[in-house]
Amino acid sequence: VLRARLEYLQTHYQIREQDFLNFDALRQASQCVGRVIRSKTDYGLIILADSRYNRADKRTKLPKWILQFLHEGYLNLSTDTALQHVKQFLRVMGQKIDQEALQSVLLPLDEIEKLATREVTQSDGLGLLTESNTAVA
Repeated sequence: VLRARLEYLQTHYQIREQDFLNFDALRQASQCVGRVIRSKTDYGLIILADSRYNRADKRTKLPKWILQFLHEGYLNLSTDTALQHVKQFLRVMGQKIDQEALQSVLLPLDEIEKLATREVTQSDGLGLLTESNTAVA
């Protein structure tokens, strides 16, 4: 399947094999990172131990939601330094969750439904396509 995808992209879009393989590897890494956190109360730790993540040409191709946590101070660490960061992170994140404070940052279901309705009615002119191919604003 991978070979067929690559051949199609090379034939139709002149995408180089190395560019495709880099993209595919970073896409899969991003998916793995995204599987760690599933709710507001989850926390997790991902260690990108491959030295290629130190290279800006690779690192900058990661999604913004991952890049926001990849500060220069967290790159190219020794094992001892990385372990110190891990311990500090787990110490902070392992504290009991203040449920009252958590509720103040979570939206109730009725607010989420209102936001979803507002997004549909305030679309950017593209509207939604219904089964009858009629645009709905």
